[in-house]
Amino acid sequence: MPDPYLQLAKQLDELPNGFPPTENGVELRLLEKLFSPEEASLAAGLHLGLETPEQIGERLGLDDPELRNKFKSMARKGLIATGRVAGGLGYGLLPFVVGIYEMQVGRLDEELAKIFEDYYLQAFGKILQVQPAVHRIIPVMESVRIDMEIHPYESAASIIDSAAAWGVLDCICRKQKALIGDPCEHPVDVCMALSARPGAFDNTTVVKAQTRVEALDTLQRAAQAGLVHSVSNSQSGVTYICNCCTCSCGILRGLADLGIANVVARSAFVNTLDESRCIACEDCIPACQFGALSMNTVVMINGMRCVGCGVCVLACPEGALRLERRPIPEVMLPPATERDWQRQRAAARGIDFEKLL
Repeated sequence: MPDPYLQLAKQLDELPNGFPPTENGVELRLLEKLFSPEEASLAAGLHLGLETPEQIGERLGLDDPELRNKFKSMARKGLIATGRVAGGLGYGLLPFVVGIYEMQVGRLDEELAKIFEDYYLQAFGKILQVQPAVHRIIPVMESVRIDMEIHPYESAASIIDSAAAWGVLDCICRKQKALIGDPCEHPVDVCMALSARPGAFDNTTVVKAQTRVEALDTLQRAAQAGLVHSVSNSQSGVTYICNCCTCSCGILRGLADLGIANVVARSAFVNTLDESRCIACEDCIPACQFGALSMNTVVMINGMRCVGCGVCVLACPEGALRLERRPIPEVMLPPATERDWQRQRAAARGIDFEKLL
């Protein structure tokens, strides 16, 4: 019989996000930790598009009266995607990152943390090097002039306002680093979940439901802790806000630990300096996680390294720093929708996207 974990690993790597194999096969150990053999076999038969259990069973030739319950159980564990389709609930293949892994924050233990670290160091760079990037930066709002036009997809507050349900959960990246003995000092409980469905997080165990005001407070708390706001790289359909650091975040560690320059899509803004206000106190320099600041007689800004997060703006006691819009030729618009992002990633990897649906 074919190895269900090998089948699933190959299927996950054919998704736009990717799940690259490694020399020692640690990706299979990851899947073995999360999936039973039967669950791996079922997941390997799914498409990226959602299908009802009846459609899946007919397509795969499965005559199993418990198929619906098995898919429900897998969806509750965060192993597959689920959503409403014609005919009821549909199920589909979920990418490993961003997707399956982030849904395991409630199951994360030391063994899983160590296996993931092994996989991260061997294979994650291959995921992060593909464009368009998995994440994009959105600025801390206090860092942008109030008279500047901000598109809704560029504003964390606007993204929160457009949601109908809000939640907060522990950052799996910081939990994972702590479990392998390398914790950072940033807060853990600032990973934000969003939904267009009211009450989406009311009965969940991992995500703590919040009000809109509480979600904005969480965003503010993350900004004050020096964390960088990042979201999925599309203009619409944003379902989470990660509050990231280069010491623990799986995406931003690609810059710090793997040396990949374009791990994240920068915002449409760039840092600027009012030299008359700068007192060369250097408070802003350690606040920048991207090495974009240095000191001469006043602070010097490397516009190529600046991702436009605005964290350093909050750190400046004199108000000498402020974000301005980049020149239009330097701004790359995010893909309009998640599907557009997936199609662009698939094309970059030479994958026929339509066959995945």
